[in-house]
Amino acid sequence: MQVVIIEDERPNSTRLKKMLAELDTELEVLATLETIADSVAWFRQHPHPDVVLMDVRIADGLSFDIFPQVQLQCPVVFITAYDEYAVRAFKVNSLDYLLKPVEKEDLGVALEKVRSKKMLQDTGELVKQLLGVLQRRQNTYRTRFVIPVRDELKTVLSANIDFIYYSITGTHLVLKDREQLQVNMSMDELEEQLDPDVFFRVNRQHIVHIDSIQVIKQYAVSKLRVVLKQDTEREIIISKEKAPLFRQWLDR
Repeated sequence: MQVVIIEDERPNSTRLKKMLAELDTELEVLATLETIADSVAWFRQHPHPDVVLMDVRIADGLSFDIFPQVQLQCPVVFITAYDEYAVRAFKVNSLDYLLKPVEKEDLGVALEKVRSKKMLQDTGELVKQLLGVLQRRQNTYRTRFVIPVRDELKTVLSANIDFIYYSITGTHLVLKDREQLQVNMSMDELEEQLDPDVFFRVNRQHIVHIDSIQVIKQYAVSKLRVVLKQDTEREIIISKEKAPLFRQWLDR
């Protein structure tokens, strides 16, 4: 089996090659490419491999931009950091993907799909649909809220929200100037509408802005405790199941 890797971070591509060698000693990595431009040039000049392992975010943009420039005649497995909406979009569009950090077992399953011809051969059109979905999603994050305060309406920019918490009295926005406002929205609705690049739902009761975090501490076995700049006494615990996703979000 012949493989091409598109990945701009060399430790990641080195790790992929090591796992591939462990999974199949006869497997050949034809090229490791780091940019969209290099990838397009390579595919135009060489026969296509049996499969491409393609990181979504690379040095000069999104690897989706390769597809309008060259028609790949082979299956593609996308590699992506966790993003709930993006993963859902991959599933809806029937595209194969692996989550970072890639595990050898998952990589082995992907290779087996290639061998058994169960992987989609032409992903170009589906990638166009996926990119359209993701772009529309990116353009629809809430930038502001209009909140009734007594007999007035107050406009709050999303960028001015420090963190959000839920209590028995309702859902509350805590702003960067420490003002607190109650909103008639659920935590699920807010999580869906706020930009996931800067907001993260750490548990059922809290959504935090990246700039609100003062320090992150280990807590019990595999859990994390988040300490906020504004409210250092607030108990915000991240479960062991969600802690790896939180670490990936921090490291974007």
